[in-house]
Amino acid sequence: MSPRRYHCFVQNNYSPLRKAPNAPLDPTTQAYAELQAAFEHYNRMLFDGKLPHCLITMQREKRTYGYFSRRRFVHTVDQRSTDEIAINPSYFAVVPLLEILQTIVHEMVHAWQAHFGNPSRPGYHNQEWADKMEAIGLMPSSNGKPGGARTGQKMADYPIPGGAFLVASDELLTSNFKISWCDRFPPEEAAASRPTSSAAALGAGLTGILEPVAGNRSNRIKFRCPVCAAQAWGKPTLLLICGNSDCDLAHLVPTS
Repeated sequence: MSPRRYHCFVQNNYSPLRKAPNAPLDPTTQAYAELQAAFEHYNRMLFDGKLPHCLITMQREKRTYGYFSRRRFVHTVDQRSTDEIAINPSYFAVVPLLEILQTIVHEMVHAWQAHFGNPSRPGYHNQEWADKMEAIGLMPSSNGKPGGARTGQKMADYPIPGGAFLVASDELLTSNFKISWCDRFPPEEAAASRPTSSAAALGAGLTGILEPVAGNRSNRIKFRCPVCAAQAWGKPTLLLICGNSDCDLAHLVPTS
């Protein structure tokens, strides 16, 4: 079989990167530029600009609003590495914009701890992490409400009235910041899974366009080790740890 050949013809002074005046950004550039703008704003306002840059991705990880992964990517030429902050776009349409921003900052606190603190086992939210969350204006809570545990394996959070997070968010949102793109097929259970705000969902004006998708109704879900990616299936209520020697008894995370 002969090798594939690809040809590109450029006529006159045309450049595929040149846009007409006032032309809208392409969806990829627009979506990721908005997430990057949020990261840079909160880095400046809440972390004194000290967090290193990372690679922000959108990942449809079930039952997860986002995650932080230390040194997840490596440059193919100079071999430098960078962290990943992943945000789940499946939930964008069914939660308020402020909650999307909460997720970004939640993961930024993990980045802060990875570089300047002492993380516990993979996936565990320890006392140091909880104290930093509270210091920047987010109250850690196991159920996303007042009274929930401040530490644990699976954690949510809610804004502290008058705290630094809300002050920084007010400044961001009054600068015409927005999330322009959301997934048309959010999970059915998402709207009730994190009721920390009475604000309208980001996709509230998309009635008739959104098509919620039913989740897994079986009695078994998939768990994955955040270190070695080993997988297991079991009841959603199980608390599983990885027995591989390099994983330091990491708790398996539900993924479906």
